Formats: sequence, structure tokens, C-alpha cells
Amino acid sequence: MLPEFDNTEIAFRYRSDKDLKQARFLFASMGSPTLTSIGMGFTKLAMAWNLPIKGIIKRTIFKQFCGGETMEEAAQTADVLAKYHVGVIMDYGVEGKEGEAEFDHAVPEFVKAIQYAATKKNIPFISIKVTGFARFALLEKVHTGETLTESETAEWQRVEKRIDTICKAAYDSNVMVLIDAEETWIQKPVDILADAMMARYNLKKAIIYNTFQMYAHATLAHLKKEYEAALKAGYILGAKLVRGAYMEKERNRAAEKGYPSPIQPNKESTDRDYDAGVLFCLEHLKEGKMALFIGTHNEHSNMLAAKYMEEHGISHNTPTVYFSQLYGMSDNISFNLADAGYNVAKYLPYGPVKDVIPYLMRRAQENTSVAGQTGRELSLINKELKRRKL
Repeated sequence: MLPEFDNTEIAFRYRSDKDLKQARFLFASMGSPTLTSIGMGFTKLAMAWNLPIKGIIKRTIFKQFCGGETMEEAAQTADVLAKYHVGVIMDYGVEGKEGEAEFDHAVPEFVKAIQYAATKKNIPFISIKVTGFARFALLEKVHTGETLTESETAEWQRVEKRIDTICKAAYDSNVMVLIDAEETWIQKPVDILADAMMARYNLKKAIIYNTFQMYAHATLAHLKKEYEAALKAGYILGAKLVRGAYMEKERNRAAEKGYPSPIQPNKESTDRDYDAGVLFCLEHLKEGKMALFIGTHNEHSNMLAAKYMEEHGISHNTPTVYFSQLYGMSDNISFNLADAGYNVAKYLPYGPVKDVIPYLMRRAQENTSVAGQTGRELSLINKELKRRKL
């Protein structure tokens, strides 16, 4: 049975009428670039001036896109989703922390999250960003292949140890880890770390997943090369496919520095490579050295994968294929896929309101800038509210 992405009864049955009306207001507001810009500007000023707006944020945009301020609150949200066979990826949404002390402090927090996830069947993944454990300038230097100083070499070794501590805890607890992609000019050290962790911990099962941003024109070839390397070394490639998160930043930097943009020339090229990447991974599942995580809000890409699995006799709940969307978005995809028996896990950010503001700002910008996203969300919400009224 294939999912029906227009089925709003299944998509929103976990949401009350009040929740849906609030979501409708939020998406309608984010549909206006002017309102979004004003709201973001006011929020930044209010937080800088310590104005008492935390309650407003927590009841509105935070409630829509985040699981809670603590791991325990996020787990309560996860329990609600679990009733509909939707799992979650625990994503500690705090960003922008810097310094060796902060990097060291983050490690036990993630180990704690892994150990907690191990007690919950509905939390199969946690997510990490290497920039949460390493200095950006160090990653830039490793990326370019420059010789590190003695102190930088020691610093890089500490980064490796932090990532390994988290990955070993995940391996011991049988919890999967998604290593997020970064900007292209620091991606090589992320790949180096991810490859090392997969070679160490993905011998029998995909525990570690690296992320491939298909909006970069070199990524499809890189994905195929990574698979060949995994085959040769005898480990399972965990491949999380996304379209990408830093398009404007990438293009602007390329223009400023005078090098060709690494980003695809248009959306059609990104869509083409994304779908080609999904099919490449699905075609190679049978060799037993591939595990695929499909992270996209694109209905066509999700249906393409679901149809391929259906037509080629791949079990909907095979442990080597997961579908994923962000919490608070594209519920019509997530819940209908789960209802049809596919593995689905929502990205569920959590953390103190003031610390997840950068994440929330990106969600607001994304919904304003992605053509059709806000309109699609609104039309589905209105359709469901009308159905319930009738």
C-alpha cells in the first residue's frame, strides 16, 4: 500500500483543533516576507534586551517546531508521535557555543541523550553537528590540507576523541547517529570523521550516518565514491540524503572569494541529483553495505522512494531505510508514510528557548523562501479544519 499525501485526517490526527488553528496563523504569517522580517528583527532585539517574550515564543513558534526545553519534555512529545508509529531524532538544538570547555561539556550531554534514547523504542536516532565539538577555523584548516601546528594537532585529536566517545556510546546502546553536513569549505574534516566512525562501528549494522547535501553539484559523484570505499573497506555506508541548508551563504562566499559556486545552477538540477541519489542507494541495498535516510519535504522524492520499495519487494519497514521530515512541517508526508508501514522519524529539536532561537529563525526563513512550502502547509491545514467542521 502506497501513502496518500493528501489524506489530512491521518496527517493531523495528533493535533487538536486549537493546535491546527495556531499552526494556520503561524504559516500564514511566515508566508509574508515582510511580517517574517519584522518578527525576526523584533525577536532578536527583545532577546538582546531581555524583554519578557519567552512565553510568547514558547507558546507559538517554539511549540510548532520544537519538542520542549528539556530532553524529558521532548520525550513526552515523542510519546505522542509514537502512538502513530512515528519515531523521532533527538536533536539538541543549542547552537553557537564555542571554546574547548563548551565542546567538552557537550559530549556528556549527547551521551546522556543516547542512553535515554536507548530506553525508548520510538527514539532510534540522535543528531550531532561537528561544529558543536570543534573550532570552525580549525575545521577550515583541516579542510584545506594545511599542516597543523603541534597545538592544532592536539586540538584535532581532541575533536576526534569527542566524536568517537559519542559514536561508541551509540554503538554500545544500539542508537543510530546522524552526523549533519556543514558548509562545503569545512566538509572534508566532517567526512574524515564520519568515514572513520563508520569504518569502526558500521561493520554489522549502520549505526553512523554521514549527510550528503545534493544541492552541491559534486555530491552525487561523491556519494557513489563513498559507497565504493565502504564496499572495499567492508563497512556499511550510512547515507543521509538532504537537499541542503547553506545555499545563499555558499553562493555569496563563492562570489566574494572569486571561485565557482559549488551549488547547483537551479532547483531542477538539485531535484534531479537528489532523486538519482535516492535511487542509487535503494538499488544497492541488496549488497548489504548500504543504509538510507531520506530527509526531505519534497512529496515527489518521498513517493519515488516509496514506489521503488513497493515495486521491488523491499519491505516497508526494512531497518535500512528511513524517511524523515522536521517536526512541525510536512505532517502529510510523515504520518501517511508511517500509516502505510514505512519507517519514519521526525527531527525533534529541544533546548532552552533562548538557545534555539537561531534554529527557529531558520525555520521561519525557510518557510518564507521555499516556493510553495507555506502555501502547501496552509492548504492542508484548512482542508483538515473544514473536514472536521463538516
